[in-house]
Amino acid sequence: MATSAKVKRRVLVVDDEETMRLFLGSSLEAHLDVEVQLAGTCEQALRFAEASAYDAILLDLLMPGIGGLAVLYRVRRSGPNAATPVIVISAVKDEQSIERCMSAGANGYLIKPVSPAELARTIKQHVG
Repeated sequence: MATSAKVKRRVLVVDDEETMRLFLGSSLEAHLDVEVQLAGTCEQALRFAEASAYDAILLDLLMPGIGGLAVLYRVRRSGPNAATPVIVISAVKDEQSIERCMSAGANGYLIKPVSPAELARTIKQHVG
């Protein structure tokens, strides 16, 4: 007997702050029918992004190590997520930083603190 189970969309949430990671993940799960993968470091995010395709990636800009912008560049360069919508989420709100992210291939930019409704609306806009 064949089952027609609907495959959940997958979202990778990248933030070095655990409380923010958990907030974003639980907000997405509460408002959308998605499966969330959490990454707390740039290196972990790149491992996940190189190993699996996601329907969307939420990416903190200010991260220790190589930083969120470098993660964005590497994701866009090649791999299963080269065309995946990437939404940068950051406390940085100057126009130069936003423009740099958009030029690097970000599909959107949300300024922290972000509401669960705004987060869900943005993901729906880019994922469908």
